[in-house]
Amino acid sequence: MEPFRIDIPQADLDDLRNRLAGTRWPADPLDADWSRGVPAAYLKELAEYWRTGFDWRAAEARLNTFPQFTTTIDGANIHFMHVRSPEADATPMIMTHGWPGSPAEFLDVIGPLTDPRAHGGDPGDAYHLVIPTLPGFGFSGPPPESGWTFPRVAQAWGELMDRLGYQRYVVQGEDIGAWISLLLGHIRPANVIAVHVNFLITPPSGDPAELAGLAEADFARLGLLTRYADELSGYMKLQATRPQTLAYSLTDSPVGQLAWIVEKFKDWTDSEKAPEDAVDRDQLLTNVALYWFTATGASSAHFYYDNADLLPTAPTPPPTPPPLPVPLGVAVYPRDPALPVRRLADPLYPDIIHWAEYDRGGHFAAMEEPDLFVSDLRAFKSALPSGQ
Repeated sequence: MEPFRIDIPQADLDDLRNRLAGTRWPADPLDADWSRGVPAAYLKELAEYWRTGFDWRAAEARLNTFPQFTTTIDGANIHFMHVRSPEADATPMIMTHGWPGSPAEFLDVIGPLTDPRAHGGDPGDAYHLVIPTLPGFGFSGPPPESGWTFPRVAQAWGELMDRLGYQRYVVQGEDIGAWISLLLGHIRPANVIAVHVNFLITPPSGDPAELAGLAEADFARLGLLTRYADELSGYMKLQATRPQTLAYSLTDSPVGQLAWIVEKFKDWTDSEKAPEDAVDRDQLLTNVALYWFTATGASSAHFYYDNADLLPTAPTPPPTPPPLPVPLGVAVYPRDPALPVRRLADPLYPDIIHWAEYDRGGHFAAMEEPDLFVSDLRAFKSALPSGQ
């Protein structure tokens, strides 16, 4: 394992500013709201801020306050943060981001989770944190070969925790990271104490009896899942079928990369008019910049191609996994594009030890509502099996 420090060459920052200045903009549609995608007026203003107002060096310095490393697992370079708690008996936890996220999502929660004593909390709630970057994303960089499926990543995460000396640990994830976390619980039940997710899809099996007696609110959640599949999953279908065609725009145009990500932060967050209603603008641009400077818009799209058979958009639904053999915690934020139904979750997750429903927040909970995110993981920790 090698220590890693972020240091983007100045030439790359200059190139970004020049590309942003030379953007060729499309015409505005007559109905310039978000219904057809990111409005040009909004994106022009955000791109200009990225060019002239956003301080990448400050963002870089903040990221570098956390210990980072790289290692090779299964032939791929893996970048990760490893932040140990000052509390010696803290519980190890590996946290996995999704798309279009990155470890930058967790910047506001690392301190409170690793050092609750310094943040007005109980030192007994402390975690040692391992926050890897998915293969093909950010500073992990494009892997040398294709085929990085969710199970393969879960195996790699188990190997990473072995190398760090953690034999028993908690697994946490959102978006793609939630699926990987659940798989890690299946693959390593002797090592995983419990899994915590803040994104969980619970599609019906097709048995009419399963739907009998569902509450109106549950049917509304199934309706959200339908809307996600019909309207909000275009990015997934494209990345899962023609990622290389998309790759040229994402790699050559910073505004193209910006729009591709920003749209998701509008659709999936607790925002009304713009993503900044829910997330800090500089943190949002830090996340976008990680994709741009590492040129991983393409390889992160290919990740969907390699997992096409496991996605909700697959022509044939993937086989239902066996019940999770370890305890599960679930946090539900109301503006997530898909919300779980508890009655449909129980058969697959027979040991749900924590289920919390919140009145605000969305898909990127650690960025949107860091206080809720931290308090939820503290409550989850208190529900872990005794002695863990």
